[in-house]
Amino acid sequence: MSDPSAELKRLAGETAADLVESGMVVGLGTGSTAIFATRRIAARLREGGLRDIVAIATSLATETAARALGIPMLDDDLPGSVDITIDGADEVDERLDLIKGGGGALLREKIVAQASRREVIVVDESKLSPRIGTRWPLPVEVMEFGWRAQARFLESLGAEPVLRHTDGGAFRTDQGNLILDCRFGPIADPAGLAAALSTRAGIVEHGLFLSIADDLIVAAPGGVRHVARGDAGLPALLWPAA
Repeated sequence: MSDPSAELKRLAGETAADLVESGMVVGLGTGSTAIFATRRIAARLREGGLRDIVAIATSLATETAARALGIPMLDDDLPGSVDITIDGADEVDERLDLIKGGGGALLREKIVAQASRREVIVVDESKLSPRIGTRWPLPVEVMEFGWRAQARFLESLGAEPVLRHTDGGAFRTDQGNLILDCRFGPIADPAGLAAALSTRAGIVEHGLFLSIADDLIVAAPGGVRHVARGDAGLPALLWPAA
């Protein structure tokens, strides 16, 4: 693989995929790193090293890819809990708090994450941040009805919201909603912000994933590092200074 960034993403995704065991219900994440995990899981199934798994996808794009790769899929009503989910992130701090939603799948990603016994996040080192919000805007999924009122509310919280667009116009999530990408700068109180966003009618979901990740797999030029929630000493070796 000639792209060094893509190679790092592949290493992270494949390392996480090797955590999957036969008989598990597996959440399949969305994005350019998580897709490598999905491909690795499919390869293990074809090779016979993995058996009797069933998966749930965090986006329609991931579901399409997984079915094409031959991975058995659950119905969307998610009839049981998920043993392990492997997903990416846009920004990660040393508490393993995340910003997600750069691909627009934050609502389904959070539903699957909250239903999972183990949430494994895979990133390359460019996603590590001294504080979430420093390098990435916070995606907020809103209903189309009244979306400008939500933009004004977000401004009152200190954000600079921008309606996400594609070449064809406003970006639409899998649920048909809009995304406001909100630049807050470094977020001093993520929990307080999450609480404020969760009380607002018209805001469907936000990209703050707090106390959800159990494991972080980071691929860097020096190799792959695995950080588990509660590990002591490792963050200082990985995270950039504030």
